[in-house]
Amino acid sequence: MANPSPELLHGTLDALVLKTLAGGRRHGYAIARAIEETTEEVVAVEEGSLYPALYRMEKKGWIEAEWGLSELGRRAKFYRLTPKGRRHLAAQTAEWSRFAAAISRVLLTN
Repeated sequence: MANPSPELLHGTLDALVLKTLAGGRRHGYAIARAIEETTEEVVAVEEGSLYPALYRMEKKGWIEAEWGLSELGRRAKFYRLTPKGRRHLAAQTAEWSRFAAAISRVLLTN
């Protein structure tokens, strides 16, 4: 299956990252891998998209970051969801659900 268009990913990347962080703190590479694994490699998250998104979400107060050591013993920035980020994720999830159901009604009806 082909990767989704960059425009589609751009519109959902924040929600995907927030949902991934709902499971606990992670560094950037681990976030990208979790998304790729969960989507069975359909969604590939490039560094050029991920890190600007992380910076933007940190600025909005949806996530917080702190330095720590990765599982390989390397210094890495770890991100975690804030209460504000949890509320935003809940709102985004509800909005996505309504949107996906509406589009499905159009595309999947005979």
